[in-house]
Amino acid sequence: MLRPLVFLCALLLSHLAVAQNTALPAKEKFHLFLLVGQSNMAGRGAVEEQDRTPHPRVLMLNKTGAWVPAIDPLHFDKAAAGVGLGKTFATFYAEAHPGITVGLIPCAVGGSPIDSWKPGAFYAGTKSHPWDDAMPRAQLALKSGTLTGILWHQGESDSNEKLAPGHEAKLHDLIARMRQELGAPEVPFIVGQMGKFAEAPWNDARVQVDKAHQDLPKKVKRTAYVSAEGLKHRGDKLHFDSASCREFGKRYFEAFQSLVKPAK
Repeated sequence: MLRPLVFLCALLLSHLAVAQNTALPAKEKFHLFLLVGQSNMAGRGAVEEQDRTPHPRVLMLNKTGAWVPAIDPLHFDKAAAGVGLGKTFATFYAEAHPGITVGLIPCAVGGSPIDSWKPGAFYAGTKSHPWDDAMPRAQLALKSGTLTGILWHQGESDSNEKLAPGHEAKLHDLIARMRQELGAPEVPFIVGQMGKFAEAPWNDARVQVDKAHQDLPKKVKRTAYVSAEGLKHRGDKLHFDSASCREFGKRYFEAFQSLVKPAK
């Protein structure tokens, strides 16, 4: 029953989006970025006035499949959704690329382990199917623009003795599947470091997951790792605060640029 339901949902979203996409730029001038992972990609920072001020060339695909001005919260995975890194990333990208409109595709799911990012996988924490929900949204967005990058932040839910040893292989597999599904074999894939907070020392499992992230650029082409050094939590020793999310967005942008800038 899952596949027909996903198809019908995608079809409904498509009709909604087509009706509201008349003002979009040409496809080659509409650069799309997929936001995937768990809660620190979805964002849990407190929303402030600057986060609700849209950039004229930054849009987001909302829950109903319509392109609207991007303001935080971008995500809708949980009621706790707040400021994340996506809007700041997109603003830096838009400023660096005059004439380009940025389209964000929010698909992160708070708490989701990497095992839930597979076809057919169900995540009980949000009663959702992270992969099966994200891919139709991405395919819908691709009707209007060009996939330019995938931004990923995940790992906290895998930082335990049982799951950490297999995290690297699963991450490499996810990247390959995502690129294949979206017809973008060389699209840049950016992964961010989990929070390093003095009040919450890392266990051995988290160190192992982080090593898989740090080693990614040496093992998978067109990938980059973003340090979270110096960033602060919002008081829960887990989620980045608003200012840190904005800084993280800037760092993701710089990492992306390092992959795509012409060789001298």
